[in-house]
Amino acid sequence: MALVVSAAWGQAPTYSAAGIVNNSDWSPGPFAPNSVVSLFGANLSFSDPTVVSQASMNGDRLPTQLGGVSVLVDNSPAPLLYVDKGQIVFLVPSSEIPGNSSVQVVRQSVAGPPITIALVNAAPALFASNGYALAQDYNNNYAAVTPNTPAQAGDMIVLYATGLGYTQPKSAPGEVAATAATVEAAVQVLLNGAAIDPKLIYYAGVTPDCAGLYQIDFIMPGGFSGDTEIRVSTAGQTSAAGLKIAVR
Repeated sequence: MALVVSAAWGQAPTYSAAGIVNNSDWSPGPFAPNSVVSLFGANLSFSDPTVVSQASMNGDRLPTQLGGVSVLVDNSPAPLLYVDKGQIVFLVPSSEIPGNSSVQVVRQSVAGPPITIALVNAAPALFASNGYALAQDYNNNYAAVTPNTPAQAGDMIVLYATGLGYTQPKSAPGEVAATAATVEAAVQVLLNGAAIDPKLIYYAGVTPDCAGLYQIDFIMPGGFSGDTEIRVSTAGQTSAAGLKIAVR
């Protein structure tokens, strides 16, 4: 038995480029600085599932080690949100620059393989649930926008995303934003493939009191009803097709 346990603990973490995806909608890369990313594999941790907590925070920063596990992005520890045997959720450090980057899991000094991922200035990905984009309706007491509580023309919609990239003011890696910070590149909201009037977008930036989470506040234009495809575009990248928002 001791030999079996020892062998298991000696196994290196295993994973591949195909198992590194956006944590929001499971879409593949490229990724952006401050993106929330999931890495799937095996032997990633030997501890119980570990979620970031106030006790594990470093002041206003996410920890760079959970359950004896760290993720190196270009040899620098990445901020962590969740770790278990088969999945790690981490942030691409906001200080990263576009280009090819190396991602490597280290579990209690045992390292997995370095995997190359592509980073770009911004790589928008919408948070999703059952085929619908995660959004709230400010004019309906911040109710989640669903087929049962659809958005209406003229309502202020708060749409949640990751991967919108650099902000002003800039944030430190893993920093939980205390205040609003707008994204550097212009953001478009596409409904059924057509960009809405930019004047209807009131804010695109980080969500205060969160790390790696962005929001886009926009007025729902008229002329839409039922399940409407919604995408976000910025810095030459567009979120995955197929997600919907319910409109009445």
